[in-house]
Amino acid sequence: VLENIKPTDHVLELGCGYGRVLKELYQKSNRVVGIDTSIESLELAREYLKNTGDLKLYSMNAVDLGFKKNRFDIVVCIQNGISAFHVPPEKLLGEAIRVTRTGGRLLFSSYSVKFWDARFEWFREQAAHGLLGEIDEAVTGNGIIVCKDGFTARTFTAEEFLGLASTFDVSARVIEIDESSLFCEVAV
Repeated sequence: VLENIKPTDHVLELGCGYGRVLKELYQKSNRVVGIDTSIESLELAREYLKNTGDLKLYSMNAVDLGFKKNRFDIVVCIQNGISAFHVPPEKLLGEAIRVTRTGGRLLFSSYSVKFWDARFEWFREQAAHGLLGEIDEAVTGNGIIVCKDGFTARTFTAEEFLGLASTFDVSARVIEIDESSLFCEVAV
């Protein structure tokens, strides 16, 4: 992601959480905005990033962004936000495209199918520590984790990313990193 950002880029991170990625983005461009729906996460981000500089943080839904069209050069949605936000992927991508300038790029990520065992074990550890509900092992599989409390997490394959992008007037490519992550770069 960082290799794709120039110092002059205006960057938006969707689902910024407590700001871990924002801090890194700010090292590449000092025009960085983060949004999240969690007020608690944004409060943590304000504290975590207090010495970072002029970062903008907003409470906002990624499928209903309060920004004008064509505002950002780069929109980042990593750490499987395409699944974690639990919103229709076509709405998420469409809204990200709307706020991206012509010539800009979207950078989305999900997990590689080759990373399934490690990812599943990580979710098991979270469940064991009470950070999420008990995993329903009978229906979990094929890239989808299902908890008995209704929580789900899935991955997007390269084919799904490319199929989703093909419904818009954009070009896209997917690359796999370290057999753990898929990155979908969308050129607007």
